[in-house]
Amino acid sequence: MAFMDQNTPEASAVNAEDVTESPQVAHLEDGEEGEEDTEYGDLVAFVDGEFRRAKDARSSKEDGWLHMYRNYRGIYGPDTQFTEKEKSKAFIKITKTKVLAGYAQIIDVLFAGGKFPIGIEDRHYPMNVAGAVNYDPSQITSEKVKEKTGVDYKVPVKYNRPDIEKDLGIYKDGLAPISAELNEGVGIVPNSLTWEPDKAAAHKMENKVHDQLAESNASKHLRLVSFEQSLFGTGVLKGPFAFDKEYPKWADGKYAPEFQTIPKVEARSIWNIYPDPEARNMDEATYIVDRHRMSKHQLRKLGKRPMFRKESIRTAVEYGPNYIPESWETVMDQADHTGASTRYEVLEYWGIVDRELLEDNDLNIPKEFSDEDELQVNIWVCNGQILRLVMNPFTPSRIPYHAVPYEVDPYSFWGIGVAENMSDTQLLMNGFMRMAVDNAALSGNLLIEMDETNLVPGQDLSVYPGKVFRRQAGAPGQAIFGTKFPNVSNELLQMFDKARQLADESTGMPSYSHGQTGVTGVGRTAAGMSMLMGASATNVKAVIRNVDDYLLSPLGSAMFAFNMQFNYEEEYAQGDLQVVARGTESLMRNEIRSQRLLQFMQMTQNQILAPFVKYDYVLRELAASMDLDEEKILNDPRAAAIQAKMMAEIQSQMPQPAPGQGPAGPGGTGNGVPAPSDPTGNGGGNSAPGQAPEPGAAGFSGGGGGANGGNPPAQPQQPPQV
Repeated sequence: MAFMDQNTPEASAVNAEDVTESPQVAHLEDGEEGEEDTEYGDLVAFVDGEFRRAKDARSSKEDGWLHMYRNYRGIYGPDTQFTEKEKSKAFIKITKTKVLAGYAQIIDVLFAGGKFPIGIEDRHYPMNVAGAVNYDPSQITSEKVKEKTGVDYKVPVKYNRPDIEKDLGIYKDGLAPISAELNEGVGIVPNSLTWEPDKAAAHKMENKVHDQLAESNASKHLRLVSFEQSLFGTGVLKGPFAFDKEYPKWADGKYAPEFQTIPKVEARSIWNIYPDPEARNMDEATYIVDRHRMSKHQLRKLGKRPMFRKESIRTAVEYGPNYIPESWETVMDQADHTGASTRYEVLEYWGIVDRELLEDNDLNIPKEFSDEDELQVNIWVCNGQILRLVMNPFTPSRIPYHAVPYEVDPYSFWGIGVAENMSDTQLLMNGFMRMAVDNAALSGNLLIEMDETNLVPGQDLSVYPGKVFRRQAGAPGQAIFGTKFPNVSNELLQMFDKARQLADESTGMPSYSHGQTGVTGVGRTAAGMSMLMGASATNVKAVIRNVDDYLLSPLGSAMFAFNMQFNYEEEYAQGDLQVVARGTESLMRNEIRSQRLLQFMQMTQNQILAPFVKYDYVLRELAASMDLDEEKILNDPRAAAIQAKMMAEIQSQMPQPAPGQGPAGPGGTGNGVPAPSDPTGNGGGNSAPGQAPEPGAAGFSGGGGGANGGNPPAQPQQPPQV
């Protein structure tokens, strides 16, 4: 093996699963054509041994998963024994209803904000970079710029260009500040400008991560993880690892696709994941084995990926299919696996290997790792052949798998799901419903009793409407009797309803929260239903916190580290940033975040409180809570200052009224200023309703005062004298 420095430009494309061809990469070289990996048998045996150990430790858990899956599908297992008298074998799939309700709640919360719930933010106390730089452009002089920056610069007269910070010589390349402060007491002057380089870097990195997640369809994979999380109690997401994505393109009438390496995430079923049996979470796991079922075509395609040994793959294919279906696969696939399989079993190992084991197999350990007792490696094995062996390319080394529980079991790697919580109540509901159906069938028919001594022999004893039975002549007594069996279905259905209520209690999801009608009691009113729905949301909040802690935070940190290590664009690395899981934030935003922001803005309308409020931040958060793109509808502080200056210049160029001609007309003061008590509504008056002017007074515009419209009464005309 050879070693490659992962911080060099040549290593920028090295990643978790696909490593670029480079002579400096630490990997196992391919052997001669047709050569078998007999000398690496110890490594193959090591991977197989770890896989068998994890498989044996997980066998008891697989039985529980099968029981949950059968309850979800409505299938009775072999442990359910029916008596000969039982006719009904109905299965009431309440487990499916609850699992889908839990799954829908998780998805609704995670994607409530319209974005993948991972964010990159600046720290509250950033290191090696200024959190915010404020300055008043009207008070900056050339001498002060030279004093603070050492740059001879002539301060421009006007500051109406978007790159004002570059004009002032304060920032280098528009990102890193040369000086955190240029003017004493800055930030207090109303026209001061603010620039936050760490927040700008965080925004760029967040957009980059979201684009990468969108390219790899991360939302779809997260939904698959959430489904298994709800059903089985644990969901597993793999990544990020590099993937060459094909982008269709035609040139000169020919198909000439472009390929771009992107970080990819992928949902992996828990049935194929075999973790360290002694680990209780991913932080404690020393290894994970991922079991793949591949066709011959898929196995051969591995040879086109970097660092896979083509000759070993060819040898594994020649040995023939070796996939043996597990016992649970017969139930899951509902197919007959007795025929010969055409698939190959490929084991992907991520974890720690002792350095002595590698040296015993004649593998050259790089000098940089000569003091290490164990190394992180990635090994692919099939049919006794090592298909791939590379050192873990991540810095720091990490296993690229994330396991998230629905409910945490602190003493087990695997979590507790909805189906497990209601396993007993599902059994009770099925039993009571079968009894009710059998009882209804029995009580709905008469039990016929016949005295054959009173009937003529040889008759057909079947009963149907209009049937005539012939009696013996002179035989006394009744020959046919009908007995009705007691109907206890109502009592059994009451027990069924009680079991369903217990299912609501055990899962923490009341039936009314996912569409049950006929709610009585407190839930009959809107306020009562709101309180009940708020109480039922407590359970999903706990689940979302698990998603934040066990999936989104580790995944976000891995994506951040991936870009810091392998991304070519260094501008995204500028700033002191942190990864934020926004699952719980999405829930908050979905409920009352926007209402709280609006309430806060109303509270701070007071002119005394206004200088203490960062309205630009409030507006951004309000736009985000309304699922709007704040970057497109809001100006940043620099652009807002420029916009305000432009509006002030436009207003200063507008014609002003001449002295003595107030804009308020008759209500003006005569010097261009409206009277404070102006009642005309033309502006400048009091905002209170005030008192309406009386007829004939200034400002009166109505006709009032009777038929004369408020004018003095006219004198009656004297008739002409004759």
